[in-house]
Amino acid sequence: MAAKRSELGAMGEGCDRADTGHSTGTGGFGDYDAYHALLARRDAMRLRQRLLAPARGASRALPPYAARRRGAGSSYDGAADQRVITRDLPLVTPFSALIDHLYAAMFEQHPYLRGLFPASMEFQRTHLERAFWYLIENLHRPDEVAAVCARLGRDHRKLGVLPVHYEVFEAALAEGLRRCACERWTEGLEQAWLRMLRFAVAAMVDGAESAVAEPPYWNAEVTGHELRRPDLAVLHVRTGEPYPYQAGQYARLQSPLLPHAWRPYALACAPRPGGELEFHIRRTGPGGLSQALVAHTHVGDSLRLGPPQGAMTLDDNLTRDVLIVAAGTGWATAKALLEELAARRTPGRTARLFLGARTRDDLYDRRALARLERRCPWLRVVPVIGEDAAAPAYGRLVEAVARDGDWSGHLAYVSGPPTMVTAVVRRLADLNLPADRIRHSPALGATARAER
Repeated sequence: MAAKRSELGAMGEGCDRADTGHSTGTGGFGDYDAYHALLARRDAMRLRQRLLAPARGASRALPPYAARRRGAGSSYDGAADQRVITRDLPLVTPFSALIDHLYAAMFEQHPYLRGLFPASMEFQRTHLERAFWYLIENLHRPDEVAAVCARLGRDHRKLGVLPVHYEVFEAALAEGLRRCACERWTEGLEQAWLRMLRFAVAAMVDGAESAVAEPPYWNAEVTGHELRRPDLAVLHVRTGEPYPYQAGQYARLQSPLLPHAWRPYALACAPRPGGELEFHIRRTGPGGLSQALVAHTHVGDSLRLGPPQGAMTLDDNLTRDVLIVAAGTGWATAKALLEELAARRTPGRTARLFLGARTRDDLYDRRALARLERRCPWLRVVPVIGEDAAAPAYGRLVEAVARDGDWSGHLAYVSGPPTMVTAVVRRLADLNLPADRIRHSPALGATARAER
């Protein structure tokens, strides 16, 4: 389970860290291909059985672990387990110790599983901690948790995760709880944690089952690599099969330079006739995937894309004017949304873009922005340049948005560094824009936990 606090898939700037050493060459994905070829044949057989006998129901083909959990899902009292887990949190927090015990127990009992993880477990541990916080803080909203976990299960197909792996994870979690709580461990504490996990896993397995007809990932070739700054590249890629995404979504990328390391990046374009995709990659740490993509990736290299994710998309029937606030590589999401608005040509609708940058050089995609301005008379762009590093994060951008108009009737999209997203979302709420009309990149919740 790799996740975040506000939604279980992390995204946005600052999420990439050193995670494993570079492998040699850029040609393929090694033995990982053979494993996924076996999984593909397995999924093809299951899909064929489903198509030939739909009336007999999907539960017949459901793996035993998932079937046991599905029955309990509809009657799960998440609020009760939330109270138990929250009451005993001091026994297992900070979660770093619990997670260390968990992985130690898992790899002691099943050493072969270590090969499915990156050489460094730092990124994995961070995201598992965010997953725990998300589940604990949202158990009283089981429908929301189930929906998020279903999307996560669909995404986890790219990792080759099977229901039996969840069984192993459950046993390791139980052992980790015992090691962490020591003599203060209780049966009630363990069972509350395991019920929470089983509820999440049931939804994840359901999500994976519902996606059995789609690829777990898409193979892609790099068709363009433009270094806009020493630390930032614009990548163009083309997938071997059509990639079904919407403007405003993101995808997790994997490079053969870093096996098992998947990181989320915003799609920087609306769907295009030729099927080419665009990503804006900023290097955020040494040795991580962002460095591999910025400094060591070339035209002709192969990448993999996980399923498209994210709900920061435009409504099918857009009835409101649009406010977009972006900074840094958050411009990628803004660009995709504006391309989609331009393609729709919705009469009478306007859009306002506030684009924040510390210096003019940080506006790395000025030509594309100028093309959009010429093409879209309904678009007004407000660049906000000169953020003071010593001042509160993106204060100028926040204030520019606040003083420029009444946004209470708009639909707002906010993307960029988490501190900026947090500040803008809060200010828009103070300006009476309802929360259900403020859509933002899910890095917000992950960073809120990290900043505490």
